Amino acid sequence: MLSPAQKGRFDSLEQEAFLNLWRTYDKLKELEDAMFGSVDLSAQQYNTLRLLKVSHPTPMPTLSLGARLISRAPDMTRLLDKLEGRGFIQRARREDNRRVVDVSLTPAGLKILEQLAEPVQKCHHQQLGHLTSAELETMIQLLKKVRAPHENHDNLSIADK
Repeated sequence: MLSPAQKGRFDSLEQEAFLNLWRTYDKLKELEDAMFGSVDLSAQQYNTLRLLKVSHPTPMPTLSLGARLISRAPDMTRLLDKLEGRGFIQRARREDNRRVVDVSLTPAGLKILEQLAEPVQKCHHQQLGHLTSAELETMIQLLKKVRAPHENHDNLSIADK
């Protein structure tokens, strides 16, 4: 039920919550985009490199990598082309199954992740450092609860494990 002050501005409490979530994402993403832009990477490219580091030195199949991304990459091939073009990853088809492409980090990929470790931490602090630990824990639990009915439970992202 909407309060009298909310009537006319929002169609429902769910709409108000969603629009606040969207606006918050947009404001936090501005900070992230500026930080990653300083090294000519997108957040999606960074997330790809970060996921590959978790499995390093073991390569990860392209389909597994795409399924683990925080947000969907509509053109995974193009994303990987850009990272490979900069020397951050390498791809190889499996000899036993030519349909599977394995992706792994290169030394340059490891170096850019190392270079970004501190700026990423500072960015996260700038984004959310004004909240207490208890507030952050509450927010995390609420966001997981909101997302739960919409997740693929057979292939959860790292944020949901």
